[in-house]
Amino acid sequence: MVDVAVVDYGMGNLRSVEQALRKVAPAAEIVVTDDADTIVNAKRVVFPGQGAMPDCMRELDARGLRDAVLLAARSRPFLGICIGLQMLFEHSAEGDVAGLGILHGKVVRFASNMHDAQGNKLKVPHMGWNQVHHGQHPLWDGIDQDARFYFVHSYYVQPQDASLVQATSQYPQSFVCAVAKDNLFAVQFHPEKSQADGLKLLQNFMQWNP
Repeated sequence: MVDVAVVDYGMGNLRSVEQALRKVAPAAEIVVTDDADTIVNAKRVVFPGQGAMPDCMRELDARGLRDAVLLAARSRPFLGICIGLQMLFEHSAEGDVAGLGILHGKVVRFASNMHDAQGNKLKVPHMGWNQVHHGQHPLWDGIDQDARFYFVHSYYVQPQDASLVQATSQYPQSFVCAVAKDNLFAVQFHPEKSQADGLKLLQNFMQWNP
């Protein structure tokens, strides 16, 4: 039984996630894997993702990993990252595709005509560093309120249940950038690219016993 399985379905910067986990937990056995049995039996599971939602869902199914991810998300410490957050919900406007349906809600696109307070047009995707206003959860331990994390995304989640929301950010209006339920925690930003605060979140995940 490995300590951490990083789910490899061909979509995501898996090596940077793996390297960040090794940095915060050098003694842990961490594997990047597309083997369903390894994922099901791992003590913890990290579910990253990059690219388009339809491609991610298709590749997950093509590799026969849907059931393994569903089981892991309901039974052990589970961390979703970027598209790995969005895929947990029921439906995405990106490609009009169904997600895994673990959490109730949908994924929507930023408006194309957004402007900041100074009237400057905002680009989509939302890319770069942004403040994260977080709630109370063990994964936020030691992370300052409104700490900055690194984002790259054009879509964001709208949970049906407000109790899922663990953090928000602004672009330019407030949007949900982290959710949690029981053993599951998922973020829109990239902790593996977010320097000290991102590493602290990953370290907290490695020590989390929900």
